[in-house]
Amino acid sequence: MAVRVREKLTTVDDLWELSHQGDEQRRYLIEGVLYETPRASEEHGVAAGEIAFYVLRFVREHKLGRVTAAETGYVLYQNPEGKDTVLAPDVGFISRERMTEQPSKKYVPMAPDLAVEVVSPNDTYNEVAQKVAVYLRFDTRMVWVFDPASKTVAVHTAAGARLLDVDATLDGGAVLPGFQLPLRELFVGQ
Repeated sequence: MAVRVREKLTTVDDLWELSHQGDEQRRYLIEGVLYETPRASEEHGVAAGEIAFYVLRFVREHKLGRVTAAETGYVLYQNPEGKDTVLAPDVGFISRERMTEQPSKKYVPMAPDLAVEVVSPNDTYNEVAQKVAVYLRFDTRMVWVFDPASKTVAVHTAAGARLLDVDATLDGGAVLPGFQLPLRELFVGQ
């Protein structure tokens, strides 16, 4: 479960400094509000790694852009009043058309085209729903929410959402054209 940490607004720069203090906290910002979550479980890490593998392999094969691993911060919005928003999807994708020439030494300075979130046992429905809404509000084109416990994937776009079960095939839509992943292949052994 994410815990709201501070009452004062936290900026992108504040978050960068806090995140490099050497402690074990995972942090993110939504409109300047700082949240901390515990480190991910092995189940979470295995699922995120599997998804990253399939997405990275497809993106490289088709030279579509750049894939980031868990904990890579994306600056979705910087507000002049300090109400900044930074999220770190478990897997992120930036299309070749939008990516910078060289990766940033700090956070990615834009929203991902695709954000992948893996539900942890300690995540609440409201926390996951809030992140999905924030991604879509700040121009992430597609969000995949993998739930290892129910072996489902919720696919969210600005047009709406659909829930896929273990017998479905996940596709990349307009974000990753041609990407196909039979979910049974992903969820085997989990």
